[in-house]
Amino acid sequence: MTILSSTATVLYIVLPIIGLIVGAVIGIAVFHFYQSKKLGVAKQAANKMVEDAVNEVKEMRKTASREAKEELEKERSAMERELREKQSNISRSEQRILQREENLDKKESALDKKSEDLEHQRNILLQKQADADRIKSELDSAHDKMLDELQHVAGMSKDEAKSQLIDAIRDEAKHDAAKMVREIDAEAKEEADKRAKKIVSLAVQRCAVDHSAEITVSTVALPNDEMKGRIIGREGRNIRALETATGCDLIIDDTPEAVVLSCFDPIRREIARIALEKLIGDGRIHPGRIEDLVEKAKKEVDVKVKEAGENAMYETGVFGLNPELVKILGRLRFRTSYGQNVLRHSIEVSNLAGVMAAELGADVALCKRAGLLHDIGKALDHEIDGTHVSIGVDVAKKYKENKGVVHCIAAHHNDVEPETIEAIIVQCSDAISGARPGARRESLDNYVKRLEKLEEIANSYEGVEKSFAVQAGREVRIIVKPDVIDDVKAMYMSKEIAKQIEQDMQYPGQIKVNVIRETRAVEYAK
Repeated sequence: MTILSSTATVLYIVLPIIGLIVGAVIGIAVFHFYQSKKLGVAKQAANKMVEDAVNEVKEMRKTASREAKEELEKERSAMERELREKQSNISRSEQRILQREENLDKKESALDKKSEDLEHQRNILLQKQADADRIKSELDSAHDKMLDELQHVAGMSKDEAKSQLIDAIRDEAKHDAAKMVREIDAEAKEEADKRAKKIVSLAVQRCAVDHSAEITVSTVALPNDEMKGRIIGREGRNIRALETATGCDLIIDDTPEAVVLSCFDPIRREIARIALEKLIGDGRIHPGRIEDLVEKAKKEVDVKVKEAGENAMYETGVFGLNPELVKILGRLRFRTSYGQNVLRHSIEVSNLAGVMAAELGADVALCKRAGLLHDIGKALDHEIDGTHVSIGVDVAKKYKENKGVVHCIAAHHNDVEPETIEAIIVQCSDAISGARPGARRESLDNYVKRLEKLEEIANSYEGVEKSFAVQAGREVRIIVKPDVIDDVKAMYMSKEIAKQIEQDMQYPGQIKVNVIRETRAVEYAK
C-alpha cells in the first residue's frame, strides 16, 4: 500500500509536469508557426514598398530629366538670343566705325585741299609783299628826291620847316583849346546848375516832412496843488526816490498845478513823465510804488522805441536791420538837433538820398540805408565818448553793416574824404534836410552873428559900396562901385569872397555870393 501510495504521489507530481512541458512545446510550435506566417506577410509588404519606391524614384528621375532638359533648352534659347543681340550691336558698331572712317577720310581730303589752297595763297601774298617792298623803295627814293628839291626851292632844311610848322600849329591849337575849354566849362556849369537844382528841388518836394521840436524839460499837469505835497512826501522821500529811479530832476515851484521834469536825456525824461502820470492817476505814492511804476514805464518806453525804429524802416523801405540796431534807431525819436527831431531828420535824409540816387543812377538801396543810419551815433553820444560820427561808424561795424553804409556814415560830415557817389549823395541829403527853411531852429544871437559876419566879410573888399545878407543868410548881395570894379574883377571878387566864407564860417547848406555891378546913365531933356 505504501508503494502504491508513493507511486501515485509521484504520478500526481510528474504528470502535471509532463503536461506542462508538452503544452509548452505545443505553444512554442504554434508561436513559431504564426511568427513564420507574419514574417512572410511582412516580407511581402517590404518587397512591395521597395518596388513602389523604385518605381517612384524612376518616375522622379524621368521628371527631373525632363525639367532639366526644359531648363537647359530655355537657357540655350536665352544665350542664343543674347548672342544674336551682341552680334547685332557689334555689327552696328562696325558700321559706325566704318562711317567714321569714311568721314575722316573725307575730312582729311578736304584738309589736304585747303592746305594746298593756303600754300597757293601764301605764295601769292609773298609775291605781293615783294611787289609792295619794291614799290615802297621806289616811293622812298622819290620822297627823298622831292624833299631835296623842296629844300632847294624853299631855302631851308627839313628840320627848320618842321619846327616852323609845329610852332604855328601849337599856337593855333592852344588858342582853339582855350576857346573850347571856356565854352565847355560854361556849358558844363550851366547844365550842372540846372541838373542839380532840378534834382534837389524834386527831392525836397517829394520828401518834405513835419518836424517836432523837443526841449530839455517836460511839464506834467497835476489835478490840484495838494498833489505836490504827496509827490514830495514825508521829508522828501518820494521825490528823492523818483529822481533816483529816473535820473531826472523834479522842479516843484509856484507854477499852479504843474511839475517840471528836467533832464538832458530825453528817454529818461519820457520814463519819468510816464511814471509820474501813472503815480498821479493811481494816487498811491510811496518809494516802493515809485520803483514798480518806473520799471513799467521803462518797458513801455522800450516798446515805443522799438516801434519807432520799425516804423522808420517801413516808412523808408529799408529792411534787414539788426534788431538791436532798430532799437538804437528808435531812440532817435527822443533826440533833437537844433530843434529838429533826429529820427524824422534821418527818415527825410533816407528819402532824399533815395530820390537823388535814382536820378543820378546810383545804388538807391544803399543810399536809403545809409541815409537812415547816418546819425545813429546821436542816440548814444551821451553814453559813449567821441563824436556821433565815430560812434555811428563803430555801431554800424558792430552790427555787420555794409562797408558802403559805414563809409557813408563816416563821410557825411567830411571826417573822411567821400570815396563813392553814394557817400556824396548822403552828405548832400543831410545838408538839404538840415538847411531847408523851417527844418532847424537856431538861437537869435547865432543867427544875427552869422548875418553880421557875412556882411563884414563882403565889406572888407575894396570897391564894395554896400552889402546885404538876405534869405535868412543863404545869400549875400554885394553892390560894387562900377568905376572901381569892372566885370572881370566882379567875377574874381565873387570867387574870393566865397572862398573866405568857406574858410571863416560854419553854416548848413550853401551861401550864394551875388556881386552886382551896375552903371546908370541919366540925362534930363529940358
